[in-house]
Amino acid sequence: MEVLYKDDGLIISQRKFVLDMLKSYKVASISSCTSPLDPTVKLYAKEGDPLSEPLFYRKLIGKLNFLTNTRMDISYSVQHLSQFMQDPREPHLQAAFHILRYLKADPTPKIFMSKEQSNDVKAYCDSDWAAYPDTKKSVSGYIVLLGNSPLS
Repeated sequence: MEVLYKDDGLIISQRKFVLDMLKSYKVASISSCTSPLDPTVKLYAKEGDPLSEPLFYRKLIGKLNFLTNTRMDISYSVQHLSQFMQDPREPHLQAAFHILRYLKADPTPKIFMSKEQSNDVKAYCDSDWAAYPDTKKSVSGYIVLLGNSPLS
């Protein structure tokens, strides 16, 4: 993680980590995209060919999971793909590469932690009823802010 101290707070980013990951997964020649997951694609647990190297998928998802510390915009997508770690399939890997293409579009987002002395706590949440086609389980997400700085 990279930390830049400023007069009004600090900036935390993982830009170098993203660029190294894009290079190691050879995404440089692939076009970028504007959303972390393709909204037209539904992923199923047993659809598609099983991966011959499931460890490749697991390592990629692990790196993307580490990246969610500063890239909250990919949190839902990574959590969704994490469900397929036990038996990853080709469509799951394609969806993971879609996230890499999304990161390629802008590898520099960061978190700004303000020095302002606000003790206002705000929390936002959202849920999706029966979001997963295989299990019909729901999914929810949240963010908690102290002032304008994200906590969780």
